[in-house]
Amino acid sequence: MHLPDLSLIVFGYLLGSISSAIVVCHLMGLPDPRTTGSNNPGATNVLRIGGKKAAAITLLGDSLKGFVPVALCHLFDRGELTFALVGAAAFLGHLYPVFFGFKGGKGVATALGVQFGWGWTIGGAVAATWLFMAKVANISSLAALVSMSLAPVYVWLLWPAPELIVAQVLITLVLIWRHRSNIRKLLSGSEGRISNESGSN
Repeated sequence: MHLPDLSLIVFGYLLGSISSAIVVCHLMGLPDPRTTGSNNPGATNVLRIGGKKAAAITLLGDSLKGFVPVALCHLFDRGELTFALVGAAAFLGHLYPVFFGFKGGKGVATALGVQFGWGWTIGGAVAATWLFMAKVANISSLAALVSMSLAPVYVWLLWPAPELIVAQVLITLVLIWRHRSNIRKLLSGSEGRISNESGSN
């Protein structure tokens, strides 16, 4: 049994702590996403305040900081416990970034990057679920909640390691908690739709 690789876990957290939304908005001369729109440093808010190009770059950055540290576990042939802990660390780094006062985003893109790092089939299943729900409901938060709620099932089916299943369950629970304001809006029928947000330039 492999012992957890502490260096990769720390690297995952530090990489996750780099806020793509804040960096992209700064470089592109956009308002700080922490004080504009929904005040959330994530791709959806960047889409709202800066348009599709800025949002796409943010989405890519947030995904890569989940994918890269987990991919290194494959490269260095680390055990499943390290895979699980590195993925959780990168996700938590995005939510509670050490470089930005421990106030980060909601973690959907970074969680998806972690899932792609665990396996292309896992990430692909979650991404396909998100795309399907986004197409049907046209609500980003609902697509995220449904796809991430199903993620533990996909992990169980595609890589049934107990460590990964537990890590994904915890990621899902934290992500749902971080979306509690969106859930209230969904229940009241006031949650914004993707088509309205994507109209930004």
